Amino acid sequence: MLEPPASAVLVEAFANTVDVEEASDEIATPAGLSQWLTGRGLLDTPGDIPADVHTSYLALRAGIREELGGHVGDTPDPDLLAAADQVLAQHPVRVTARGLLTPMTELPTERRPLATLAIAWSELVTTGDAARLKRCAEHSCGWAFWDVSKNRSRRWCSMKVCGNRNKTRSYASRQRQAT
Repeated sequence: MLEPPASAVLVEAFANTVDVEEASDEIATPAGLSQWLTGRGLLDTPGDIPADVHTSYLALRAGIREELGGHVGDTPDPDLLAAADQVLAQHPVRVTARGLLTPMTELPTERRPLATLAIAWSELVTTGDAARLKRCAEHSCGWAFWDVSKNRSRRWCSMKVCGNRNKTRSYASRQRQAT
């Protein structure tokens, strides 16, 4: 089984802070975002997240989730991608002589994790591993998952649940059309 790199684990966890099926959002509030960042080791201690910074995290997450949906054939919303790009443009990173990327130290503490998320996403895109990180094609689910299939063709987070739902609907639709 192909294990995801640390960057994929981080981006997947960030994308999955929203649960479409349960209608819940771990980072819906600045306090929730602060807790999530602290829990992931991206902030040393929980702190106040300004509203504009919170909005930036939400825009980045929406853009990444749109891109992940494109990996299963959905057409990403260009406005959400553009909003994420605007957030990323405000969070420069430093490149070391060894080619490592790090958040700029001049960024306020609450913005450095945004740069860390950008670096993780960039690593996935650069290595080609971003194609393995997908958003479930079952729109009532929308869960981000790491595709372990050999040919990167998996479309659902779970074949037993979401894949089965999709195939059952398709079968029922074909049966209705046949009668």
